Amino acid sequence: MPLFALTVFLSAFLLFQIQPMVAKMILPWFGGASSVWSTCLVFFQAELLLGYLYVHWLHETLAPRRQALLHAALLLLSLLALPVAADPSWKETAQANPTLSVLGVLAAAVGLPYLLLSTTGPLMQAWYARAFAGATPYRLYALSNLASMLALLSYPVLVEPFLAVQGQSWMWSAGYALFVAACGATAWWSWRQVPSERETATALPPDVPRPTWRDCLLWAALAMTASILLLALTRHLTQDVAPVPFLWVLPLALYLLSFILCFDAPRYYVRPLFLAALPAAFFGIDRILDEGLPVPWMIALISAALFVFCMVCHGELVRRKPHPRHLTLFYLMLSLGGALGGMFVGLVAPAAFPAYFELPIGLFLCALLTVIVLWRGLRLHWRLLLVLALAGYGWRLGMVSKEFVDGYIVTARNFYSQLRVSERHDGDPGWKRVMVHGRINHGEQYLAGEARHVPNTYYCEESGVGRAIFALPQARPLKLGMVGLGAGTLAAYGRSGDTLRIYEINDQVLQLANSHFSYLADSPARIETVLGDGRLMLEREPDQGFDLLALDAFSGDAIPAHLLTLEAMQTYLRHLRPDGILAVHITNRYLDLQPVMAAAARHHGRTALLYALEKDEDNPACYSSDWVLIMTPERAAALPLVMNDGEPLAPRPGFRPWTDGFSNLFSVLK
Repeated sequence: MPLFALTVFLSAFLLFQIQPMVAKMILPWFGGASSVWSTCLVFFQAELLLGYLYVHWLHETLAPRRQALLHAALLLLSLLALPVAADPSWKETAQANPTLSVLGVLAAAVGLPYLLLSTTGPLMQAWYARAFAGATPYRLYALSNLASMLALLSYPVLVEPFLAVQGQSWMWSAGYALFVAACGATAWWSWRQVPSERETATALPPDVPRPTWRDCLLWAALAMTASILLLALTRHLTQDVAPVPFLWVLPLALYLLSFILCFDAPRYYVRPLFLAALPAAFFGIDRILDEGLPVPWMIALISAALFVFCMVCHGELVRRKPHPRHLTLFYLMLSLGGALGGMFVGLVAPAAFPAYFELPIGLFLCALLTVIVLWRGLRLHWRLLLVLALAGYGWRLGMVSKEFVDGYIVTARNFYSQLRVSERHDGDPGWKRVMVHGRINHGEQYLAGEARHVPNTYYCEESGVGRAIFALPQARPLKLGMVGLGAGTLAAYGRSGDTLRIYEINDQVLQLANSHFSYLADSPARIETVLGDGRLMLEREPDQGFDLLALDAFSGDAIPAHLLTLEAMQTYLRHLRPDGILAVHITNRYLDLQPVMAAAARHHGRTALLYALEKDEDNPACYSSDWVLIMTPERAAALPLVMNDGEPLAPRPGFRPWTDGFSNLFSVLK
């Protein structure tokens, strides 16, 4: 038993350590989009499905000793893939089809090692059940989920803050080599336990019934629903609450905890308790979607609701688990359901839906499956009551989904984000058009009068970037750069003879800025647009000689860390004139980016000045904002007197600058 436990623990730990590690490796190549994580989960779930399919085939068709031989050979072959690393050549094609590119780079980097890790849990359980007749192998599944949760929780706390990505890769590769040795030893032990007369494929005992197709369908549906709700609620947390790694890990840890509790001992799934909590969980999510809540309460309520959903789905799965003879089929259906849920949220929904309809769909599926699993044991009046309740909840979810798009003149969604455009009337100076991502304003424009041409929100004349532009030489044409377009507000500063070069990764943003806002069309300046990740595009271009380069490429409050590293800053500074200014927008509800800016400026011998603007009730069109202006010390000394109120940023003692191999969002949490 200890050898089986060690192998299962190592495989599960490595399986879930590689997920955030490789996602962090490739995140900069895709603009730091939150969809990278969702697409990675789709890949990992699909690999898990392939692994379970392989184990089921192995268990059903090959004799025990041949199973050990084939698996040992594949383990040795997988060592050729070490050390794991993403191929940088994928950066060249990343923008053309980001979803397929993410899947491709993951397959090339970790495909075979991840596949073999994913096979270990069910394969070790099958070998254990064969070696120890009458023993229950399902506790090994609980052990694997415990190791998975420890891996997830330890990565942002113990690994990411202290090791660069290259060091993480080497440590993981060493751990994988140790796993291969342990798994090989288990295969050898299993080989020796099989007598020659048993060297045939296992036949089905006559008293063990085969699972029906209805059983398989229900297993897959329960697993799929839990997967949909995991990914949909994770998206809600990371986009609308706080886009930090902890909130990637928290939902997945709760999801795994439900597996641990349900599979370790069925008594942990107290059916009456969790079924009674289910309506409260539905009501809590409805409250969040309808009204919102303060951030701490929102995180707590979403986490509690997700845990209830997962306990019900996984608890009902465990109540229906088959004889150990069919455990490979059982796990195959679980992985099929998980993969289908991941593909629905990560691949189908962004292409098919203009808004995040996958969450209401997942909630309805959870309610529907609850009715299905209870149906047989209920009397007629209870059945009628449940059908009426299900119909009423379906109507309510339909109304919630309708509210996602009502009141907006445009809703658009793709790999990078969901964008919505609305029209509002807030009094003088009249109607305005607003672009939002999640709950974050990405620019607005008044529709009539002189206000139509006046920069506003985070880019008004009193903001740090507005003041920086007015501090530039006005006697000659200026060349301005802009990473992140939004509604195109900064184009309002353009004069005849000026050039404004804009870098935008999301083609939908560019389309909406041209079709529903007129900043670009109205600007007297020459407008140049470059479609692609701003940093990657600037790395490929010759020096641009910008008088000012404005960096505002964040989605909601999400921070693409690759835009703020020392290497990225070096690229930006290369494109500035000797007296040019780099303006970085760091307004954020959850993260304090001042230490990042200060450390980068100090490293490159520059001065960083913070211009924090508080909202003025007399000028509601001008929002509170924090801009950091980075320039040479000589340029800072030559700023006009009206710019002398900038706060110099000094590096925080002990703060480690962010690089392409190291960044730590925990160190900048507010």
